[in-house]
Amino acid sequence: MRIVLRILAFILVLGQPAGAGESALRPLLTGNDARGWEAVGRIDMAGRTFCTGAMIAPDLVLTAAHCLFDPKTGRRIDTGSIRFLAGWRNGRANAIRGIRRAVVHPEFDYTMGTRTARVSRDLALLQLDQPVRSSSVVPFQTAGKPRKGDEVGLVSYAQGRSETPALQDLCHVLARQGGTLVLSCAVDFGSSGAPVFVMGEDGVARIVSVISAKAEVRGRQVALGVSIEKPLADLRRILSRQIGAEPARPPQVRVLSLQGSGGGGAKFLRP
Repeated sequence: MRIVLRILAFILVLGQPAGAGESALRPLLTGNDARGWEAVGRIDMAGRTFCTGAMIAPDLVLTAAHCLFDPKTGRRIDTGSIRFLAGWRNGRANAIRGIRRAVVHPEFDYTMGTRTARVSRDLALLQLDQPVRSSSVVPFQTAGKPRKGDEVGLVSYAQGRSETPALQDLCHVLARQGGTLVLSCAVDFGSSGAPVFVMGEDGVARIVSVISAKAEVRGRQVALGVSIEKPLADLRRILSRQIGAEPARPPQVRVLSLQGSGGGGAKFLRP
């Protein structure tokens, strides 16, 4: 944490003050409010904690790696006890899925706390047990590295608003430190894994970062995010290798018996 605080103190003295020109969080209370953001969802961890995640393919969810660890024991949470609730709002979801695979970036070290080396690799990719095929849930595209001063936005769940996501459509990149972004976005516990967007000239929101942590310096709140470009490419390669190494499943067959006259019979195998 000491390293992070040094960086932030330098930024807040010489850079843009956190909180300057940012929009307020807006709860997405209705279907109209949430339209276009349905691929952001709440990730429930064994029914005890939650994070935020966003779909980048019909069967892939991007989130923070540290979400997959039990904060009390430091051990990985059982993948089978994790659920993704796409578009979760007021007790209802557009889709609910279990997790088939959870891939954590190989350079992520949970024991490093909030040091920048951990934050810069705090990324995980979840493969859903079934793809979400719905016209109302459109996975997000991703984009390259944001620069200092860029305007970004955020959709997240958090402590005190776990039942409804909230949108902050204007905050800023205060600085970059390696693969770590310092953001003026409003986050709280539960916002981990939340997607940070840039709005393209085509009007399409693309994910450029994922929230890793919140920090406070001299009474000012800031968020720390992962610049996803390289770590996401690493995760995709790892997941692809895992899927490729999985043995092919034999085709399922059913045995149909057709009884003829005289007690004779013929058996057919059908896939």
